[in-house]
Amino acid sequence: MPKTPVKLAVIGLGMAAKPHLAALKELAGKVEVGGVFARSPETRQVVADTWGWPTYESLDDIAKSDVDGAIVITPPHARAEIVKTLANAGKAILMEKPVERDLARATEIVEICESANVPLGIVFQNRFRGGAIALRELIDSGKAGTIRKVQLNLPWWRDQSYYDEPGRGTYAGDGGGVLITQAIHFMDLMLSLTGPVAKVSALTGTTAFHQMEAEDFANAGMVFANGAFGALTATTASFPGAAETLEIDCDHASVRLLAGELTIHWRDGRTETIGELTKSGGGSDPMDFPCDWHRDLIADFAASLREGRAPMITGREALRVHRLIQAIEKSAKTEKQVTVETDE
Repeated sequence: MPKTPVKLAVIGLGMAAKPHLAALKELAGKVEVGGVFARSPETRQVVADTWGWPTYESLDDIAKSDVDGAIVITPPHARAEIVKTLANAGKAILMEKPVERDLARATEIVEICESANVPLGIVFQNRFRGGAIALRELIDSGKAGTIRKVQLNLPWWRDQSYYDEPGRGTYAGDGGGVLITQAIHFMDLMLSLTGPVAKVSALTGTTAFHQMEAEDFANAGMVFANGAFGALTATTASFPGAAETLEIDCDHASVRLLAGELTIHWRDGRTETIGELTKSGGGSDPMDFPCDWHRDLIADFAASLREGRAPMITGREALRVHRLIQAIEKSAKTEKQVTVETDE
Protein backbone atom coordinates (compact mmCIF):
# COMPACT_ATOMS: atom_id res chain seq x y z
CA MET A 1 0.00 0.00 0.00
CA PRO A 2 1.68 3.25 -1.06
CA LYS A 3 2.32 5.88 1.55
CA THR A 4 0.33 9.10 1.80
CA PRO A 5 0.83 11.39 -0.01
CA VAL A 6 1.31 9.37 -3.16
CA LYS A 7 4.64 10.22 -4.77
CA LEU A 8 4.72 10.67 -8.53
CA ALA A 9 7.35 11.58 -11.10
CA VAL A 10 6.53 13.62 -14.21
CA ILE A 11 7.99 12.48 -17.54
CA GLY A 12 7.60 14.81 -20.52
CA LEU A 13 7.44 18.58 -20.13
CA GLY A 14 6.07 19.86 -23.43
CA MET A 15 2.91 21.87 -24.10
CA ALA A 16 0.57 19.17 -22.75
CA ALA A 17 2.31 19.22 -19.36
CA LYS A 18 0.96 22.66 -18.44
CA PRO A 19 -2.37 21.59 -16.85
CA HIS A 20 -0.71 18.60 -15.18
CA LEU A 21 1.88 20.79 -13.46
CA ALA A 22 -0.75 23.28 -12.33
CA ALA A 23 -2.96 20.45 -11.07
CA LEU A 24 -0.10 18.86 -9.12
CA LYS A 25 0.58 22.18 -7.42
CA GLU A 26 -3.05 22.27 -6.26
CA LEU A 27 -2.77 18.68 -5.01
CA ALA A 28 0.18 19.39 -2.71
CA GLY A 29 -0.34 17.37 0.47
CA LYS A 30 -2.19 14.62 -1.37
CA VAL A 31 0.33 14.09 -4.15
CA GLU A 32 4.05 14.68 -3.82
CA VAL A 33 6.12 15.36 -6.92
CA GLY A 34 9.26 13.28 -6.69
CA GLY A 35 10.80 15.12 -9.61
CA VAL A 36 10.46 15.97 -13.29
CA PHE A 37 12.22 14.61 -16.35
CA ALA A 38 12.57 15.58 -20.01
CA ARG A 39 15.20 14.74 -22.59
CA SER A 40 16.36 18.35 -22.64
CA PRO A 41 18.34 19.28 -19.50
CA GLU A 42 17.46 22.93 -20.10
CA THR A 43 13.72 22.20 -20.23
CA ARG A 44 13.65 20.14 -17.07
CA GLN A 45 15.71 22.74 -15.20
CA VAL A 46 13.38 25.56 -16.25
CA VAL A 47 10.36 23.56 -15.08
CA ALA A 48 12.09 22.61 -11.83
CA ASP A 49 12.99 26.23 -11.12
CA THR A 50 9.48 27.44 -11.99
CA TRP A 51 7.57 24.91 -9.90
CA GLY A 52 10.08 24.19 -7.15
CA TRP A 53 10.52 20.46 -7.82
CA PRO A 54 13.70 18.40 -8.24
CA THR A 55 14.81 16.87 -11.53
CA TYR A 56 15.81 13.40 -12.64
CA GLU A 57 18.81 12.86 -14.87
CA SER A 58 17.46 9.73 -16.55
CA LEU A 59 14.52 7.37 -16.83
CA ASP A 60 16.53 4.76 -14.93
CA ASP A 61 16.81 7.19 -12.01
CA ILE A 62 13.01 7.29 -11.83
CA ALA A 63 12.76 3.50 -12.02
CA LYS A 64 15.22 3.18 -9.11
CA SER A 65 13.61 5.93 -7.02
CA ASP A 66 10.99 5.64 -4.28
CA VAL A 67 8.13 7.09 -6.34
CA ASP A 68 4.87 5.16 -6.45
CA GLY A 69 4.35 5.95 -10.10
CA ALA A 70 4.79 8.42 -12.92
CA ILE A 71 2.71 10.71 -15.09
CA VAL A 72 3.84 10.18 -18.69
CA ILE A 73 3.15 13.19 -20.95
CA THR A 74 5.47 12.42 -23.86
CA PRO A 75 4.24 12.22 -27.48
CA PRO A 76 2.64 8.83 -28.25
CA HIS A 77 5.54 7.62 -30.39
CA ALA A 78 7.94 8.01 -27.45
CA ARG A 79 6.18 5.82 -24.91
CA ALA A 80 6.97 2.13 -25.43
CA GLU A 81 10.40 2.07 -23.79
CA ILE A 82 9.26 4.38 -21.00
CA VAL A 83 6.34 2.08 -20.18
CA LYS A 84 8.55 -1.03 -20.27
CA THR A 85 11.09 0.55 -17.91
CA LEU A 86 8.47 1.76 -15.43
CA ALA A 87 6.46 -1.47 -15.55
CA ASN A 88 9.56 -3.59 -14.94
CA ALA A 89 10.27 -1.42 -11.92
CA GLY A 90 6.73 -1.88 -10.60
CA LYS A 91 5.81 1.80 -10.98
CA ALA A 92 2.18 2.74 -11.62
CA ILE A 93 1.60 4.79 -14.78
CA LEU A 94 -0.81 7.62 -15.55
CA MET A 95 -0.44 8.42 -19.24
CA GLU A 96 -1.69 11.14 -21.57
CA LYS A 97 -3.99 10.11 -24.39
CA PRO A 98 -3.78 8.42 -26.82
CA VAL A 99 -2.42 5.18 -25.43
CA GLU A 100 -0.27 4.90 -28.58
CA ARG A 101 -0.49 5.81 -32.28
CA ASP A 102 -2.75 2.94 -33.30
CA LEU A 103 -4.77 0.10 -31.82
CA ALA A 104 -2.04 -2.55 -32.18
CA ARG A 105 0.60 -0.46 -30.41
CA ALA A 106 -1.91 0.70 -27.79
CA THR A 107 -2.81 -2.91 -27.04
CA GLU A 108 0.88 -3.74 -26.57
CA ILE A 109 1.20 -0.92 -24.02
CA VAL A 110 -1.82 -2.18 -22.10
CA GLU A 111 -0.57 -5.78 -22.13
CA ILE A 112 2.90 -4.76 -20.89
CA CYS A 113 1.31 -3.17 -17.83
CA GLU A 114 -1.14 -6.02 -17.27
CA SER A 115 1.65 -8.61 -17.48
CA ALA A 116 3.67 -6.67 -14.90
CA ASN A 117 0.54 -6.18 -12.73
CA VAL A 118 1.14 -2.42 -12.86
CA PRO A 119 -1.81 0.03 -12.81
CA LEU A 120 -2.23 2.02 -16.03
CA GLY A 121 -4.50 5.04 -16.10
CA ILE A 122 -5.22 7.21 -19.14
CA VAL A 123 -5.82 10.97 -19.13
CA PHE A 124 -9.31 11.58 -20.48
CA GLN A 125 -9.97 14.54 -18.21
CA ASN A 126 -13.30 15.55 -19.79
CA ARG A 127 -15.02 12.78 -17.85
CA PHE A 128 -14.34 14.85 -14.72
CA ARG A 129 -16.19 18.00 -15.84
CA GLY A 130 -19.26 18.82 -13.78
CA GLY A 131 -21.76 18.44 -16.60
CA ALA A 132 -20.26 15.12 -17.69
CA ILE A 133 -20.45 13.72 -14.17
CA ALA A 134 -24.11 14.77 -13.88
CA LEU A 135 -24.88 13.23 -17.28
CA ARG A 136 -23.29 9.93 -16.27
CA GLU A 137 -25.38 9.84 -13.09
CA LEU A 138 -28.54 10.61 -15.08
CA ILE A 139 -27.95 7.84 -17.62
CA ASP A 140 -26.80 5.30 -15.02
CA SER A 141 -29.91 5.97 -12.92
CA GLY A 142 -32.14 5.00 -15.83
CA LYS A 143 -34.29 8.12 -15.39
CA ALA A 144 -33.63 9.34 -18.93
CA GLY A 145 -34.56 5.97 -20.41
CA THR A 146 -32.91 4.04 -23.21
CA ILE A 147 -30.52 5.89 -25.51
CA ARG A 148 -31.96 6.14 -29.05
CA LYS A 149 -29.83 8.77 -30.88
CA VAL A 150 -26.38 10.34 -30.38
CA GLN A 151 -24.70 13.33 -32.02
CA LEU A 152 -21.15 14.50 -31.37
CA ASN A 153 -19.83 17.70 -32.95
CA LEU A 154 -16.32 19.12 -32.54
CA PRO A 155 -15.97 22.34 -34.60
CA TRP A 156 -12.44 23.32 -33.54
CA TRP A 157 -9.70 25.38 -35.13
CA ARG A 158 -5.92 25.02 -35.33
CA ASP A 159 -3.63 27.47 -37.11
CA GLN A 160 -1.19 26.07 -39.65
CA SER A 161 1.60 26.95 -37.20
CA TYR A 162 0.27 24.19 -34.95
CA TYR A 163 0.84 21.58 -37.66
CA ASP A 164 4.20 23.07 -38.61
CA GLU A 165 5.64 21.64 -35.38
CA PRO A 166 7.61 18.42 -36.02
CA GLY A 167 5.42 15.33 -35.85
CA ARG A 168 2.10 17.18 -35.59
CA GLY A 169 -0.65 15.74 -37.72
CA THR A 170 1.55 12.86 -38.89
CA TYR A 171 1.03 9.12 -38.55
CA ALA A 172 4.58 8.53 -37.35
CA GLY A 173 4.39 11.17 -34.63
CA ASP A 174 0.77 11.59 -33.53
CA GLY A 175 -0.81 8.55 -35.14
CA GLY A 176 -3.18 10.69 -37.19
CA GLY A 177 -5.03 13.98 -37.14
CA VAL A 178 -8.18 15.37 -35.54
CA LEU A 179 -9.59 11.98 -34.54
CA ILE A 180 -6.73 10.70 -32.39
CA THR A 181 -5.44 14.07 -31.19
CA GLN A 182 -8.51 16.21 -30.49
CA ALA A 183 -11.79 14.29 -30.91
CA ILE A 184 -10.52 11.26 -28.97
CA HIS A 185 -11.35 13.01 -25.68
CA PHE A 186 -15.01 13.44 -26.53
CA MET A 187 -15.31 10.11 -28.31
CA ASP A 188 -14.11 8.47 -25.09
CA LEU A 189 -16.65 10.48 -23.11
CA MET A 190 -19.39 9.47 -25.53
CA LEU A 191 -18.53 5.77 -25.31
CA SER A 192 -18.39 5.92 -21.51
CA LEU A 193 -22.04 7.06 -21.58
CA THR A 194 -23.50 5.21 -24.56
CA GLY A 195 -21.63 1.94 -24.61
CA PRO A 196 -19.81 0.64 -27.70
CA VAL A 197 -20.40 1.43 -31.35
CA ALA A 198 -21.07 -1.63 -33.51
CA LYS A 199 -20.76 -0.26 -37.06
CA VAL A 200 -19.52 2.92 -38.77
CA SER A 201 -19.72 4.51 -42.21
CA ALA A 202 -17.18 7.30 -42.49
CA LEU A 203 -15.47 9.97 -44.56
CA THR A 204 -12.21 11.68 -43.62
CA GLY A 205 -9.91 14.13 -45.38
CA THR A 206 -7.70 17.19 -45.20
CA THR A 207 -9.16 20.58 -46.07
CA ALA A 208 -7.33 23.30 -47.97
CA PHE A 209 -6.87 25.19 -44.69
CA HIS A 210 -4.02 22.92 -43.59
CA GLN A 211 -0.88 21.40 -45.01
CA MET A 212 -0.58 18.13 -43.05
CA GLU A 213 -0.34 14.40 -43.60
CA ALA A 214 -3.39 13.22 -41.66
CA GLU A 215 -7.03 14.33 -41.56
CA ASP A 216 -8.37 17.62 -40.23
CA PHE A 217 -11.99 16.61 -40.96
CA ALA A 218 -13.89 13.44 -40.10
CA ASN A 219 -17.54 12.52 -40.39
CA ALA A 220 -19.04 9.19 -39.36
CA GLY A 221 -22.46 7.62 -39.15
CA MET A 222 -22.65 5.16 -36.26
CA VAL A 223 -24.86 2.28 -35.17
CA PHE A 224 -24.42 1.57 -31.46
CA ALA A 225 -24.47 -1.88 -29.92
CA ASN A 226 -27.83 -1.13 -28.27
CA GLY A 227 -29.36 -0.23 -31.65
CA ALA A 228 -29.15 3.55 -31.31
CA PHE A 229 -28.12 5.62 -34.31
CA GLY A 230 -25.50 8.36 -34.17
CA ALA A 231 -23.40 10.85 -36.08
CA LEU A 232 -19.95 12.29 -35.42
CA THR A 233 -18.30 15.32 -37.01
CA ALA A 234 -14.87 16.48 -35.91
CA THR A 235 -12.60 19.09 -37.45
CA THR A 236 -9.79 21.52 -36.71
CA ALA A 237 -10.72 23.58 -39.78
CA SER A 238 -13.67 25.50 -38.29
CA PHE A 239 -12.43 29.07 -37.71
CA PRO A 240 -12.30 30.55 -35.09
CA GLY A 241 -13.28 27.38 -33.24
CA ALA A 242 -16.42 26.73 -31.23
CA ALA A 243 -17.42 24.59 -28.27
CA GLU A 244 -17.91 20.86 -28.70
CA THR A 245 -21.37 19.39 -28.16
CA LEU A 246 -22.64 15.93 -27.28
CA GLU A 247 -26.37 15.38 -27.69
CA ILE A 248 -28.11 12.21 -26.53
CA ASP A 249 -31.80 11.55 -27.10
CA CYS A 250 -33.44 9.06 -24.75
CA ASP A 251 -36.98 7.83 -24.13
CA HIS A 252 -37.75 10.28 -21.32
CA ALA A 253 -35.32 13.14 -21.91
CA SER A 254 -32.94 14.68 -24.42
CA VAL A 255 -29.66 15.99 -23.11
CA ARG A 256 -27.10 18.42 -24.51
CA LEU A 257 -23.59 18.70 -23.11
CA LEU A 258 -22.06 21.94 -24.38
CA ALA A 259 -18.49 22.63 -23.25
CA GLY A 260 -19.19 21.13 -19.83
CA GLU A 261 -22.67 22.59 -19.35
CA LEU A 262 -25.46 20.02 -19.30
CA THR A 263 -29.01 20.91 -20.36
CA ILE A 264 -31.75 18.32 -19.80
CA HIS A 265 -35.03 18.62 -21.70
CA TRP A 266 -37.55 16.27 -20.09
CA ARG A 267 -40.43 14.98 -22.19
CA ASP A 268 -42.86 16.31 -19.57
CA GLY A 269 -41.73 19.89 -20.27
CA ARG A 270 -39.19 20.44 -17.51
CA THR A 271 -35.73 21.83 -18.28
CA GLU A 272 -32.65 21.59 -16.08
CA THR A 273 -29.17 23.05 -16.46
CA ILE A 274 -26.16 21.64 -14.59
CA GLY A 275 -22.50 22.63 -14.67
CA GLU A 276 -21.02 25.64 -16.42
CA LEU A 277 -19.61 26.72 -19.74
CA THR A 278 -15.82 26.50 -19.77
CA LYS A 279 -13.19 26.71 -22.46
CA SER A 280 -11.85 23.45 -23.88
CA GLY A 281 -8.95 24.53 -26.07
CA GLY A 282 -11.04 24.56 -29.24
CA GLY A 283 -9.55 27.78 -30.64
CA SER A 284 -6.08 28.88 -31.64
CA ASP A 285 -4.69 28.22 -28.14
CA PRO A 286 -4.88 24.43 -27.53
CA MET A 287 -4.19 24.84 -23.81
CA ASP A 288 -6.90 27.43 -23.12
CA PHE A 289 -8.78 25.54 -20.41
CA PRO A 290 -8.61 25.21 -16.60
CA CYS A 291 -6.61 22.53 -14.78
CA ASP A 292 -9.52 21.44 -12.57
CA TRP A 293 -10.35 18.30 -14.57
CA HIS A 294 -6.70 17.19 -14.61
CA ARG A 295 -6.55 17.82 -10.87
CA ASP A 296 -9.55 15.60 -10.18
CA LEU A 297 -8.29 12.89 -12.54
CA ILE A 298 -4.84 12.84 -10.91
CA ALA A 299 -6.51 12.81 -7.48
CA ASP A 300 -8.54 9.77 -8.52
CA PHE A 301 -5.39 8.03 -9.77
CA ALA A 302 -3.58 8.75 -6.50
CA ALA A 303 -6.58 7.54 -4.49
CA SER A 304 -6.71 4.35 -6.56
CA LEU A 305 -3.12 3.56 -5.55
CA ARG A 306 -3.85 4.21 -1.87
CA GLU A 307 -7.04 2.13 -1.97
CA GLY A 308 -5.73 -0.71 -4.13
CA ARG A 309 -8.39 -0.28 -6.83
CA ALA A 310 -8.32 0.50 -10.54
CA PRO A 311 -8.31 4.16 -11.63
CA MET A 312 -11.49 5.49 -13.22
CA ILE A 313 -10.07 5.23 -16.75
CA THR A 314 -7.83 2.20 -17.26
CA GLY A 315 -5.63 1.44 -20.24
CA ARG A 316 -7.85 -1.52 -21.14
CA GLU A 317 -10.95 0.67 -21.15
CA ALA A 318 -9.19 3.29 -23.28
CA LEU A 319 -8.76 0.73 -26.05
CA ARG A 320 -12.47 1.12 -26.84
CA VAL A 321 -11.94 4.53 -28.39
CA HIS A 322 -8.90 3.27 -30.29
CA ARG A 323 -11.06 0.53 -31.81
CA LEU A 324 -13.63 3.12 -32.89
CA ILE A 325 -10.99 5.38 -34.45
CA GLN A 326 -9.50 2.42 -36.32
CA ALA A 327 -12.94 1.51 -37.70
CA ILE A 328 -13.62 5.10 -38.82
CA GLU A 329 -10.26 5.28 -40.59
CA LYS A 330 -10.85 1.90 -42.27
CA SER A 331 -14.35 2.85 -43.38
CA ALA A 332 -13.14 6.13 -44.88
CA LYS A 333 -10.31 4.36 -46.71
CA THR A 334 -12.44 1.53 -48.11
CA GLU A 335 -15.60 3.61 -48.58
CA LYS A 336 -17.54 0.79 -46.93
CA GLN A 337 -19.41 0.22 -43.69
CA VAL A 338 -17.08 -1.33 -41.09
CA THR A 339 -17.79 -3.41 -38.00
CA VAL A 340 -15.97 -2.10 -34.90
CA GLU A 341 -13.71 -4.65 -33.23
CA THR A 342 -14.69 -5.87 -29.76
CA ASP A 343 -12.51 -6.76 -26.80
CA GLU A 344 -13.11 -10.48 -27.03
